Amino acid sequence: MTTIYFVRHAQSNYENHDDQTRELTEKGLEDRKLVSKYLKDKNIDIILSSPYKRAVDTVRHFADNNNYTIEIIDDFRERKIDSAWIEDFNGFNRHQWEDFSYKLSDGETLYEVQERNIRTLKDVLERYKDKNIVIGSHGTALSTIINYFDHTFGYEDFVKIKSLMPWIVKFVFDNDTIQEMEMVNLFTIYNSIVS
Repeated sequence: MTTIYFVRHAQSNYENHDDQTRELTEKGLEDRKLVSKYLKDKNIDIILSSPYKRAVDTVRHFADNNNYTIEIIDDFRERKIDSAWIEDFNGFNRHQWEDFSYKLSDGETLYEVQERNIRTLKDVLERYKDKNIVIGSHGTALSTIINYFDHTFGYEDFVKIKSLMPWIVKFVFDNDTIQEMEMVNLFTIYNSIVS
């Protein structure tokens, strides 16, 4: 069995509109310790991550404190929305969840994000069979992975997890067949407050 812990990044600084370099807030830096606490007894073999700073930095606390290197995998990156900042982000999200083929002129559809992430996940399952793996990820990218395995996961579910940063989804696979999927709310487990 292969166990994968997808870790949605901790709170990031939305005043930085550059998707690749957006850093964690002070709260995010503190909350990533919850990820380390959760993962400490999971016998992790390898850590992978999206190349985006907020995803890498969320798993870096665990990696640095346990002498792991982080392997960057570009195709686990978050969806590209457009080249410009979107003001009506909620409206845009709803439109994309209602139509997986919808995108702005310079962005990605949810179908494209899902296809890219699932293809990369299948490669990871082949390369690291029977390992315990951590993957630094993002809210939308991770939600499209969940939707791939559970088609009932849609916009309303996405809205419910919007403020959960960090957030973990545990997947267990037998070869490339999913056996288990568990959504882990770290704030509930460790009695912290989401703000």
